[in-house]
Amino acid sequence: MNETIKEKLKTLTTKPGVYLMRDRNGEIIYIGKAKNLKNRVSQYFRSSPKPKKVQTMVNNIADFDYFITMSELDALALESNLIKKHQPFYNILLKDGKAFPYIRINIKEEFPSIEIVRKVKKNDGEKYFGPYFAGIDPRELLKTISMAFKIRTCKTKINGNAKRECLNFSLGLCLGPCTGRANKEKYAEEIKKVIRFLSGNDEEIEEILRKKMEVASELQNFERAIELRECLKMVEKLKQRVVANLPKDVDKDVFAFHTDGLSGVITVMVIRGGKILGVTNYQQTDAELEESETLFNFLCQYYSNVIVPHEIIVSHQINQELLCGFLNKKVHIISNPIAINSTLLKMAKTNAVEYLEKSLEKEKANYNSTLGALTLLKDKLGLKSLPKRIECYDISHISGTNKVASMVVFTNGKADKKQYRKFKIKTVEGSNDFACLKEALTRRLKRLIDKNGESFKEKPDLLIIDGGKGQLSSCYEILQDFGLEHEIEMVSLAKRIEEVFLPNSHIPIILKYASAELKLLQRVRDEAHRFAITFHRELRTKSQTKSILEEINGLGKTKIDALLKAFGTTENIAKASVEELMLVKGIHKNLAHSIHKFLNEEH
Repeated sequence: MNETIKEKLKTLTTKPGVYLMRDRNGEIIYIGKAKNLKNRVSQYFRSSPKPKKVQTMVNNIADFDYFITMSELDALALESNLIKKHQPFYNILLKDGKAFPYIRINIKEEFPSIEIVRKVKKNDGEKYFGPYFAGIDPRELLKTISMAFKIRTCKTKINGNAKRECLNFSLGLCLGPCTGRANKEKYAEEIKKVIRFLSGNDEEIEEILRKKMEVASELQNFERAIELRECLKMVEKLKQRVVANLPKDVDKDVFAFHTDGLSGVITVMVIRGGKILGVTNYQQTDAELEESETLFNFLCQYYSNVIVPHEIIVSHQINQELLCGFLNKKVHIISNPIAINSTLLKMAKTNAVEYLEKSLEKEKANYNSTLGALTLLKDKLGLKSLPKRIECYDISHISGTNKVASMVVFTNGKADKKQYRKFKIKTVEGSNDFACLKEALTRRLKRLIDKNGESFKEKPDLLIIDGGKGQLSSCYEILQDFGLEHEIEMVSLAKRIEEVFLPNSHIPIILKYASAELKLLQRVRDEAHRFAITFHRELRTKSQTKSILEEINGLGKTKIDALLKAFGTTENIAKASVEELMLVKGIHKNLAHSIHKFLNEEH
């Protein structure tokens, strides 16, 4: 905790409000609300145990601001608006929540259209169905509706004067109101059927689709019959989500919170028309809050993005009056459910418990293969510090042609592909891997010393050389030439029996087979090899392409480069017409004919 934070903590008020956490660049990384600003903000900087994500966030806090509000309800509203405006990195929930798709029927239109939307406009008078989670694709649902009811999915302005029919009309997927042929009363009846289907009535659409499939089969229109069969499968998938003993017109959400004291999960079960549309899980990091307060905060954020049903079932007692005030809607909130509601909550709780267990296992496995492996590597190799940034180099060529070097970077034990770099070897003649490696490393370290370019400004903690003691000694001399041997550590990994060599020792270290630290070294080494080979293949393909084009009279380097820039490959150039070739700078009519003829005649 820095002095700025210490001083600000002393001035905090006990009133409600909103706080904004900032990093050292002044960027807002987290926004929260508090009933008591002093208590809530101070909690972050106490020495009590915290989940890793919270601790990471706290480590990045350099300053904070706060706004005092008149009430907790005002704080909720301000927090929601500020999160939407700034989208802080650690306020993950709203970034995920806004992506939920809905099906909207624009019932205010004379001939209502149906579409998929991701943003709900509350109180706009239109009909929304959803949200839809993984397992139900709203696009497939929309196609099923079109096949059964012929409702328009276009955004065309309907005036009945369209000059020609649209594709959906000709395919029998729309009644064609744009052409003036649709009967308004019949169209309205079809819309009612769609609403009944999306509200939970499956029998009607199932019968319609089955009859259409039988007709298509009789007419030997097997392609249409197969499409209708797929639509029936979609309806069957929805039927399987029906909750026993639950009326078809029931809409409710179920929220179950489970925590182990540090980490927590909230499972959300969405029920619409008596069917479970989806179950999703959210990891929570407000470990120091009461469970009921964590759930309450979640509900406020969650419902800023989705439509509020008439009934909400929750696993903990919450402030119902405050939540209804924030949502500006009277909602029936059940915290002690009975009968079927109790069964639904148990299902959600089971999901939450299982998800948290799996998440913690995955987190542990991830730690063991990354930061845990780095810690073991540091200890086993006797490194001075934890190698948070590792760089590894490899060479690729065929008989000394198209020589390249790769540089891969692992940050905190994970591949950091944005930091990868490629080198074309410029000074080495023939097949000399030692010399190629020395050139690549020299160029990299020179740019570090000269502070030449953003891509090479980060100093590695550890350099890994693919090879034995000889390669290591050769490369370590370069490190010494730049005076970096005390700042950057270097090891080599020999492939034969995976020996690890250190600069000042002739005796290799043999890491335990299949150990996390050895697997990490192998991952880094193998990734450098893969990246080098990929770059070499790209260069070789480009070189071969150029050599073919160089056989054409009148084509020099500049024109070849222009052609490749325009078309990408020799195959694409061959497919291009004379007129298309003439659009490339420097390619006149006669030359275009020559190129086209040369690439399309048999050699």
